Amino acid sequence: MRTEDLIAALSADTASIEPPIGRRLGWTLLLGGLVALFLFAVLLGPRHDWRVAVETIRYPLKFLPTLLLAVGGVGALARLSRPDGRIGAWGAVLGLAVAVLAVAVGVELAVRPADLWMSLALGHNALHCLSLIPFFSIAPLAAAVLAMRHGAPSRPREAGVIAGLAAAGIAA
Repeated sequence: MRTEDLIAALSADTASIEPPIGRRLGWTLLLGGLVALFLFAVLLGPRHDWRVAVETIRYPLKFLPTLLLAVGGVGALARLSRPDGRIGAWGAVLGLAVAVLAVAVGVELAVRPADLWMSLALGHNALHCLSLIPFFSIAPLAAAVLAMRHGAPSRPREAGVIAGLAAAGIAA
């Protein structure tokens, strides 16, 4: 067989037996997110005042940055899982998460007296949250790493950072 014939035969056989990495990533992160949700429900459960909390503007402002972080992280990770992958527009979604968080903090500080700012920054359970969010992130991060083993990222460090951001967004 000549080299040209081998190249033609290899390029003609494009059928893949593996599912696309984006689909695999989506399913594994969904499973990791469900594990995190289960752990959250078992360990913490819903807030006792959740009906009152959902009626305030602060409630959706807590979820919007994490939702943007999760969606932007998963989208960027799907792009970075390919050898030629670049974050592209997903970087803007991740930046938007930071911007929304900054605006939410600014609005909160603007409507509260300055002498309460330190107690607001620390909250009532800041240490509890700082330990539980990484704990809840373990399953989504493990799912992302397992899915990425089937990809071919050319920049594995960047993909790992984005996987961590996506896992934190899912868990938070």
